[in-house]
Amino acid sequence: MKLDKIDSIYFLGIGGIGMSAIARFFLLQGKQVYGYDLTETEITKQLVAEGAQIHFEEDVNKIPKKLDIVVYTPAIPQNHEEYQYFVRSNTLMVKRAQILGTICQDYPTIAIAGTHGKTTTTAMVTQLLVQKAESRKQKAETNPTLLHSYGHPVLSFIGGVAKNFDSNFVCEDGFDTVIVEADEFDRSFLTLYPQVAIITSMDADHLDVYQSHQHLLTSFQLFANQIQPGGALIIYDEIAEQIAHSNKVTYGFSDKAHYQISNIQHYTTKTTFGLEFKLPQHSAPHHHIISSSHHLTLNVPGKHNVLNAVAAIAVCHQFAKWKGIELDLTSLGRNLAGFSGVKRRYDILIQGDDFVFIDDYAHHPEEISAFLNAVKSSYPTQKLTGVFQPHLYSRTRDFANEFARALELLDEVILLDIYPAREKPIEGITSEYLLSLINKENKKLIKKEELWAFLQKNRPEVLLTMGAGDIEGVVRKLEIDYFLFNFAPHF
Repeated sequence: MKLDKIDSIYFLGIGGIGMSAIARFFLLQGKQVYGYDLTETEITKQLVAEGAQIHFEEDVNKIPKKLDIVVYTPAIPQNHEEYQYFVRSNTLMVKRAQILGTICQDYPTIAIAGTHGKTTTTAMVTQLLVQKAESRKQKAETNPTLLHSYGHPVLSFIGGVAKNFDSNFVCEDGFDTVIVEADEFDRSFLTLYPQVAIITSMDADHLDVYQSHQHLLTSFQLFANQIQPGGALIIYDEIAEQIAHSNKVTYGFSDKAHYQISNIQHYTTKTTFGLEFKLPQHSAPHHHIISSSHHLTLNVPGKHNVLNAVAAIAVCHQFAKWKGIELDLTSLGRNLAGFSGVKRRYDILIQGDDFVFIDDYAHHPEEISAFLNAVKSSYPTQKLTGVFQPHLYSRTRDFANEFARALELLDEVILLDIYPAREKPIEGITSEYLLSLINKENKKLIKKEELWAFLQKNRPEVLLTMGAGDIEGVVRKLEIDYFLFNFAPHF
C-alpha cells in the first residue's frame, strides 16, 4: 500500500482519538477525507473545519462512490451497515493500525507502548523534541551548535489531547521523525518497526483479546523483537526481566536502573525529583559506567508521571544516540518543566479554596491506584470523593476484586453504570455487583443524570471523576454547571 496512491480515504469511526489523528495527517497531505461516526463531538467539528466531510447516520447513500481505501477501527461492529457495504463492494479496507504502520515505515520511529502511561509519555516525548521555529532561530543566534540538540521536526500521533499543542496530532514542516503511541489492543503495535521503543507497563488487560496475561506478554515480546537493528528498548526496570532485547535500557527507582529516580517531592500541582544517568560507555574498557546527576521539575503531579517523564527523557537520549547527534540534557530538563499535561490525565479542572475537581481517564485498577495515590500525595488531609464509570463488562468481570481494592483508596465511592462500548452485557456483571465488593460504608450507585444534584447536596472537598466511556460528557456538564451556577460557595 503506497500512500502516494491514495487520493480519497474514508474513516469508519473517524471521531476516535487514534482515527482522528490519522485523518488529520491525510488532510494535511491534501487528500480527500470522508468519514462516519456515531455522534458529533468537538473532535469531529474540528475535522470538518479542517476539510473533512463527515456524517453521523448509518447511511450508505452518503458514502462517496469513488474511494481508494477505507480505514476502520475495531470498535465498529462487523454487522454495521456501512462496514457490510464496503465488504460487499470489495473496497480496500484496512485497520487503523495498518495505515499507521504504513505511515511510519518510511521514517525513523519512536514508539511508546504499555498498558498504562503511554499517552502521557507520548505527549512528553513530543514536547521534549518539538521546538518552535522561533525558538530554534533564537538558539542558533546565541549558540549555533544547539541546532544539533533542538528542532528534530516530528510527526506525532498521541492517544489524547496534549495541552501544549491542544491536539492529538503534531506535524512539523519537513518532519524527519515519527512519534507514535503503540497500542497493545488488538495487537495493533505489531504493525510498527521502531528505531527506539518504550514499554512502560505490561499489566494484564484486554483479556477479551488475549485470553491470558501470558499471551499479552508474548505480544509485548514480539513488539520488542521488531525494534530495528542498532535501536534500543527503554523499559521500566521492574518489568525488564520479562522482555528480552540486546540493547535494553532501564529506568526506575532501583540502583540497577540506567536512569535512576530519587528524592521525589510532591506538591499540589508539581513534583520534583532527582535523576541519575548510569549508562555503560561501550567504547571504554570493561564498559565503564558514565554517571551524571540532574534535579528536575515536572508540573504535573504523581509518582507515575515521574516514571513517564524519565521514560520520555531516556527515549530522547537513546534516539539521539541512534541518530548520532548530541543532546543537551540540561535543556531537555527545562523543556520537560514546560509540559502542561494531557486532557483527562490528572486534569485539574477546578482548583478552589474549598473545592477541587480533577478528571482522569483511569479505567484499569492499576491506573486508578496510581491516580488516587497521586491525589493523596497532593491532598493528604482532604476528603476524596470519586465517581467511577466502569468500562466494558469483560474488564469489570476480569478485574472486579482489583477494582474494588483500588476504589477503596477513596473516602467516598460513587459508581455509574458500566459503559459497554463494543460489548454486550454479561450476566451478573453490573455496577451493583462491583459495588458489593467494595469494603466501604460510604458508597453509592447513581445514574448520570442524578449526579449533579447529589453533589450539590453532599458538597465534596475533592471530586475525582474516572473512566474511559461517555463519562467525559458528564465531566464537561459538571464543569459547566459549576461555573454557570456559581456553586463554589456551597461546596
